[in-house]
Amino acid sequence: MNRQEAVEQYNKAVRQGKKCYKDCVLHARYPYPQVLDEILDTAMTVGQVDMGVLEIPTEQVVGTKSLGRRSAFAADFMPLMGADTEFASKWVDLCAAHLDSEGIRDPIRCYEYLGRFYVQEGNKRFSVLKSYQAPTVPAYVIRIIPAWSEEREVQAYYDFMRYYLLTGMYQVYFSRPGSFAKLQAALGYEPDHRWSEEERQRFSSRLTYFRTAFQKLGGGELPVTVADALLVWLKVYPFEELKSAGAADLAKSLGAVWADVKVLAQSEPVSVATEPPQGQEEENGAEPGLLERIFRPKHTAALHVAFLNERFPQESDWARAHDLGRQYLETVMEDQVEVQIFNGVRDEAAAEQAMDQAVAQGAQVIFSTTPPLISACRKAAVKYPNVRILNCSASMPYTGVRTYYSRIYEGKFITGAIAGAMSPTGRIGYVASNPIFGVPAGINAFALGARLTNPRARIQLRWSCVEEDPLGALAAEGVELISNRDIPTPDRTREPWGVCALRPDGALHSLASPYWHWGNVYVKLVRNILGGGWDVLSREDGRAVNYWWGMASGAVGVLMDPELPEGVRQLADILQQGVAGGFILPFHRPIRGQDGTVHNDGERWFSPEEILRMDWLCDCVDGDIPPFEALLPMARSIVRLQGVYREDIPPEKEGTIL
Repeated sequence: MNRQEAVEQYNKAVRQGKKCYKDCVLHARYPYPQVLDEILDTAMTVGQVDMGVLEIPTEQVVGTKSLGRRSAFAADFMPLMGADTEFASKWVDLCAAHLDSEGIRDPIRCYEYLGRFYVQEGNKRFSVLKSYQAPTVPAYVIRIIPAWSEEREVQAYYDFMRYYLLTGMYQVYFSRPGSFAKLQAALGYEPDHRWSEEERQRFSSRLTYFRTAFQKLGGGELPVTVADALLVWLKVYPFEELKSAGAADLAKSLGAVWADVKVLAQSEPVSVATEPPQGQEEENGAEPGLLERIFRPKHTAALHVAFLNERFPQESDWARAHDLGRQYLETVMEDQVEVQIFNGVRDEAAAEQAMDQAVAQGAQVIFSTTPPLISACRKAAVKYPNVRILNCSASMPYTGVRTYYSRIYEGKFITGAIAGAMSPTGRIGYVASNPIFGVPAGINAFALGARLTNPRARIQLRWSCVEEDPLGALAAEGVELISNRDIPTPDRTREPWGVCALRPDGALHSLASPYWHWGNVYVKLVRNILGGGWDVLSREDGRAVNYWWGMASGAVGVLMDPELPEGVRQLADILQQGVAGGFILPFHRPIRGQDGTVHNDGERWFSPEEILRMDWLCDCVDGDIPPFEALLPMARSIVRLQGVYREDIPPEKEGTIL
């Protein structure tokens, strides 16, 4: 009886193998198991380690050590040989042994390279076990260690080797370095916590359920691992749901964040939109465009928009600036929008509650005005997929939440030129906020602007996230021109905003400052939604969307002191027109970094992504980008979210859940 069942199993496996073979040929993929000897050069390795007998994940066995019977198997290790062959007879014998009470006990022998396994002995044994969908198989493993390189795959593998000593599990494999530390933190463990056998068993059993959902959604076709997808899922759902959720509910919850899983396969997961879509009206307070008038006549219901601020406008310049933007939106589009306001939303729980309330009251669009609200936004996006949710931040790889920010570096370039023209010595101070996306670009743009009008200019850089009074420290050193924090709104002129001149009496007088015009951003985004531009952009390529607008859109401006010399003012006006018109680009010129690296020979155009994620400084800047350990405690949370080196920051552990 067992042998007849084994024959039937072989025939079933052959059908599956032929199907896999045809599918590979149809999609121009290699139809047989990979051969390690053909893809591995000994110069690419630094040694081998005998790992002994392990339970290895079936899905990570991708090929054979040598050519051998390569053509006997399809790429999925299902047989291709006819039922009357010696190969088929041996396969059936092994299958019958598997069906017997003793089963197949001898481990296969294989080599492991970069987390993938290549069978040396036991191809048919493995094929039989895989035909029964065994999640793991016993194997005697020899690990081949690759030579270190800057390739992400190699870096991720070295990360895996370090953490394998703690987890003891091949099933936990990530495609990106740094992910193991995030998993340890998500599970509530210290970075060096060694998993107990009980913890391994609990995690493995729950991961099996998750893997099933992952495969059902087509995860096998993506260049990401099950563990990669789990880390995305854990950002929205508690790990305990893996234990309690049924298969259907788990597949549904993973499906809700599947777009974010697919984004991991992109080399650039965030699409940076640098200008409002064409066709949208760009004049402040102008009448709606034609499509808007057609599709949004006055008698139709207004678009319901909600704003969430972490703090109250009267206690925060940032919140006040966004609240003024909200007021501008209501003024310009009073007959087309209805607005809800939630202030003082200081933590994730409060933000989730506010979003629930906003949606219950009819909100169709939600603007959250600070990066720390992103986690609540992600959960709301899963909960309310038909609500358009935006967060004021940069470069967040989450498809359900769009982010928006301003290219303030354009204004910094103008004020740098003003500072260079006004400095008799070329010694100019600069107070930077935090080492987050866009800030190094602002420093460099300011420095290049200063060099444009003063070739001797040097920028003395200090950070408010490192010392309590960097402005006072620069003034005490006798620096007579200092770029302080940007003016939040054009009506705040009393404080020393922007480029300040140190007067003989020690007072600081503001000469010029970039400013943010959030009202223009909100009007254009809402008009974009009304005109259908939101849906067009979402169908583009599946990536997350980051609106990053500058002077051309009216999102950024420069306020100048009326007492500026006329020639300096005229120069600044010309530069503003050039930047807004796109024919003056701050970074399209020869640029050398502090370490001597040539970042631009004068012929390159930096992409928006390159500018946004700059993590280097020009050679005329004296000072460094501070490491995370040097930051004041109050600055660390925003740098974790938006820091230019955020992927390298050790994650904070959560409560233990295993």
